[in-house]
Amino acid sequence: MTLTVRMATKDDAVLIADVSRQTFYDTFAANNTAENMELFLSKQFTRGKLILEVGSFGNTFLLAEEDGETAGYVKLRESRPPWSLGTMNAIEIARLYSVVDKIGKGVGKVLMQASLDWSKEKGAQAVWLGVWEKNQRAIDFYTKWGFEKFDETDFLLGKDLQRDWLMRKFL
Repeated sequence: MTLTVRMATKDDAVLIADVSRQTFYDTFAANNTAENMELFLSKQFTRGKLILEVGSFGNTFLLAEEDGETAGYVKLRESRPPWSLGTMNAIEIARLYSVVDKIGKGVGKVLMQASLDWSKEKGAQAVWLGVWEKNQRAIDFYTKWGFEKFDETDFLLGKDLQRDWLMRKFL
């Protein structure tokens, strides 16, 4: 499999929104109620909100493609990090999504490396992310890349208040 990574543009907004919603559903529906998934997708993670993120100040999207087909993407966000990270210049890996049939085929690896390279170019001292405490596959992936847990935060999925781990990697 030959993957390429490119910077997304506003022209990719609909594609990113649709991939976001489908990938989120594919990843988390089995471990959450249908009601909470529907509520989250219809109120918090709407297609319209996701479209507006692409091209918005502080957001950068990188698309992984195989033969012109989208294999996944990463959303990098330049914003104020959590207080527990301190005052360092840090970039958030807000989403790193692989299309379900591409999981385990190197998409995450390619996107993570591109994220780290981009963050270094921006002068970041660290990258950080949030991951659901029950998403062991993702936690193992991030740990393999040198991320460590530094805090926890709440995440509301529909009406279900869940815990996310905050993980960081110093660059």
